[in-house]
Amino acid sequence: MAKNRIITVQNISIAVTAEEMDDYICITDIADAKSDRSRAADVIRNWLRNRSTLEYLSVWEQLYNPNFKVFESEHFKKQAGLLTFTPSVSEWIEQTGAVGLYVKRGKYGGTYAHKDIAFEFASAISPTFKLYLIKEFQRLKEEENNKDRIEWDAKRFLSKNNYIIQTDAVKNFLIPKKNYRDNLEWLAYAEEADILNVALFGFTAKAWREANPQLAGKNNVRDFATVNELTVLSNLETHNAQMIREGKNKNERFRILKEIAEYQLGILNAAEQIKIDEMKK
Repeated sequence: MAKNRIITVQNISIAVTAEEMDDYICITDIADAKSDRSRAADVIRNWLRNRSTLEYLSVWEQLYNPNFKVFESEHFKKQAGLLTFTPSVSEWIEQTGAVGLYVKRGKYGGTYAHKDIAFEFASAISPTFKLYLIKEFQRLKEEENNKDRIEWDAKRFLSKNNYIIQTDAVKNFLIPKKNYRDNLEWLAYAEEADILNVALFGFTAKAWREANPQLAGKNNVRDFATVNELTVLSNLETHNAQMIREGKNKNERFRILKEIAEYQLGILNAAEQIKIDEMKK
């Protein structure tokens, strides 16, 4: 039986259920951030009728669902944008065999989406709301695995590499002296991972290893990142992938990613400090 949990994001209660495949999040609850509960179904329908949404869902299903009916999904995409096109989640599931979404009845009822898809839906609601959703989801996973004394593989959620979550902002490593954000000689030969590293941390993986040989080994700088940094990193990966699809060059992408990282990390760190100050009162 699926295990239901509740997280609170900007005063909105959101159900999370542990299914056989992975965690699924109630996007009906997420829709409350945009409209009242009675109109949540309309918000989801409007999101589903968008071509970019259907493209994302189709690619996700092809990656994780061997029984997905690609041909049937094309019928949905061809109708995207038409005023008469108002698909429901149930229709999408029945006609394509999709597993990334499902509709649940009864207690904790609503439309549930695999966490990857739920975060994409949250982006359509509000990029800021998505940030807080990812952060609270991370906290949920961290708390669950702390209780069971099991190390949470945070990067399974954030990316393909293994990261170790640290909840405090203490840095147990030396920061490379070279300013990689202003001196962009490295950028011409950089891999995508380092573009994200410099945008967020201010230095490359190689520079970090050279400055911290005693920590390097099997570790990298992301192993020592804070929850807030990993939250922003996840969002940067999404933005970077989209910009690559749009054909933006490395210089343009790095500039945009650096601005996003500074802005979003500032928001999360400020919110964290407010909580700390309130606890001290």
